[in-house]
Amino acid sequence: MHVSTGRLHRIRPMSGRDPHEQGRVATPLELLFDLTFVIAFGIAASEFAHLLAAGHVAAGLAGFFFAMFAVCWAWINFSWFASAYDTDDWPYRLTTMLQMVGVIVLALGLPQMYSSIEHGGHVDNAVVVAGYVVMRVAMVAQWLRAARQDPLRRRACLTYALWITIAQIGWVVAIFVPTSVPVTAAIVVSLVLVEVTGPVVAEWRQGGTPWHAHHIVERYGLFTIIALGEGVVGTVASLTAVVGAQGWSVEAVFVAVAGTGLTFGMWWIYYVLPQADILHLRRERSFWFGYVHIVVFASIVGTGAGLHAAAYYIEHHSALSSVATVLTVVIPVGVYIVTVYVLYAVMARTVALFHVVTVVLSAAVLGLAVVLAAGGISMANCLLVVTLAPVVSVVGHELVGHRHVVATARTQGLD
Repeated sequence: MHVSTGRLHRIRPMSGRDPHEQGRVATPLELLFDLTFVIAFGIAASEFAHLLAAGHVAAGLAGFFFAMFAVCWAWINFSWFASAYDTDDWPYRLTTMLQMVGVIVLALGLPQMYSSIEHGGHVDNAVVVAGYVVMRVAMVAQWLRAARQDPLRRRACLTYALWITIAQIGWVVAIFVPTSVPVTAAIVVSLVLVEVTGPVVAEWRQGGTPWHAHHIVERYGLFTIIALGEGVVGTVASLTAVVGAQGWSVEAVFVAVAGTGLTFGMWWIYYVLPQADILHLRRERSFWFGYVHIVVFASIVGTGAGLHAAAYYIEHHSALSSVATVLTVVIPVGVYIVTVYVLYAVMARTVALFHVVTVVLSAAVLGLAVVLAAGGISMANCLLVVTLAPVVSVVGHELVGHRHVVATARTQGLD
């Protein structure tokens, strides 16, 4: 009888994965890496909800935007690199662990950053930037290794390493520059443009890297599910608030159904388009796919924060009115639905009238929830109406929309 001794993780050449590799799926290391982002999403949503409940909406939005960009950008860069150059040897594993440490440091710095924005003056993002730089420096090491061991794509790998390094110098300098929110926003936008330059030049001018379309789409789908976990957390917070205030009741059931149904509906509509097949055939659309998802992730986590803000309202610990509280859920849900259809349009290069009608009907449902809140209807009932917004897309797709998907697949040459 043969007894397996397990796979050894000796150093292997980082020569690039086969972009047409059969059966390519997310690795256990990638899933472990993603768990650190559960912490980052949780803290970002919790701090956002706290500032919303305190009535500091502008400060909460500013902190949330900064937090979500840093978290999502770091994850995106690692995931595309891993899709192209995952060797799963011990140097790769240890470098990935260092990036995980960076994520945790970044996450632990988020409360400090939110607080500094809330109280005005200097934006204290030192810990956040430090964690981000740790992740990105580790990423530079990975790209340099790939450049050394993959001669065919050396220029592309060195381009990535160069622009990441330039950006990190800028981020480190930014730590020591006292900045207000507007100045910080200007610095962030400038350095984001630097960060984006690397992928644009490397993928479009230097031949690109061998990322795997189906693997990438699976990674994004799994990360979407992680973000949706914040919807579950927000649901539990709201449900706990209702039960704590009045015990188990019809209102409590409504909150449970609303939060769970909302999260489930958002998950359902995400998988409408055959994204992997399109991305496999149309690799030039990767930038749209990769970066539009930042809005998808942020809107999902923002929905979780809104549900948590609703919990504060139910507990009478919120400075927001009923209408404003409902809007904290309505707005991110609306942004999510619109972004999913925008992603569909840019990937499939088509705008279906059916999708436009679906978005309009979803917006009408969300508007109804706000009107009901203004009319004094309970928070639980308003949240239940919000849940119907993604249901419009789900029902529409199951009854009619699936034909558009089939037609789109034929147009893209996927059948």
